[in-house]
Amino acid sequence: MSLHLLHSFPRLELVGAPTPLEHLPRLSDYLGRDIFIKRDDVTPVALGGNKLRKLEFLAADALRQGADVLLTAGAIQSNHVRQTAAVAAKLGLKCVALLENPTGTSAENYLSNGNRLLLELMDVDVVMVEALHHPSEQLAEQAIRLEAQGFRPYVVPVGGSNALGALGYVACAQEIADQSEGVVDFAAVVVASGSAGTHAGLAVGLEQRLPDSELVGVTVSRTVDAQLPKVTAIQQQLATSLELHAKAPITLWDDYFAPCYGEPNDEGIAAIKLLARLEGIFLDPVYTGKAMAGLLDGVSQHRFRREGPILFVHTGGAPALFAYHPLV
Repeated sequence: MSLHLLHSFPRLELVGAPTPLEHLPRLSDYLGRDIFIKRDDVTPVALGGNKLRKLEFLAADALRQGADVLLTAGAIQSNHVRQTAAVAAKLGLKCVALLENPTGTSAENYLSNGNRLLLELMDVDVVMVEALHHPSEQLAEQAIRLEAQGFRPYVVPVGGSNALGALGYVACAQEIADQSEGVVDFAAVVVASGSAGTHAGLAVGLEQRLPDSELVGVTVSRTVDAQLPKVTAIQQQLATSLELHAKAPITLWDDYFAPCYGEPNDEGIAAIKLLARLEGIFLDPVYTGKAMAGLLDGVSQHRFRREGPILFVHTGGAPALFAYHPLV
């Protein structure tokens, strides 16, 4: 089996060169174990982030269908919505976003700073909703309203997470394998697991290219029981689209997302401060801070299956730090 079919899908060149894969010497010394980082926080559009890899495929499909609007949804501080809006701007398309306030906070910083400020600068048409209880249905209803106004909307799923978008992280897995070949043998790869597309794409790609590396998804919004079906569904759909069989088990840790999605916790904040102090790299309070907390605790509790270097996939999100001050 191989990933040769990946190149048969229409794709925009948005990411460009491979993102850096770096050793973190001071964090490694601190933990007594070699830690590396995949810098998808420095992708080249709108202050970076992992969603750009998914949008390479999703936006290409939108253009193929003749869309003039990218329609998506997320939290007020959604990194995904920010990156979708930036791609729409880059392509000369309109962006419409359904936004929710997942924690119910009334903090002005959260409501108007960080990613929300950037949406304002990009002139996104924001539609506030009480909650994204059924985002697929809510997006479909908004698409009908836009069509009635004469637009041709393309629905980008929450997080860009479907089988098409997840192709971006199959490509990332290939990058990781190429960058580490003959240099380092990763015992494990750690990534935040939220809308599931990034996790599922890495699962399919790493099974093909680095089958001996354990992939650990640290959940940011759900228990393992709730998250596992989401990752598995995209993993299997993605594998089918590539004419592959995905047999690798999905590993999820759900010990680090409490109290809920979008609300920082002490362990995540400590991880953010540690990486900033030791390496000058910024994590975020919603995704990567909690995922790094999982990595740190996983090392201390000997949770990884084997010894050896660990790779942390940095999916971005630092603009949200400004919205969460002074909590962080």
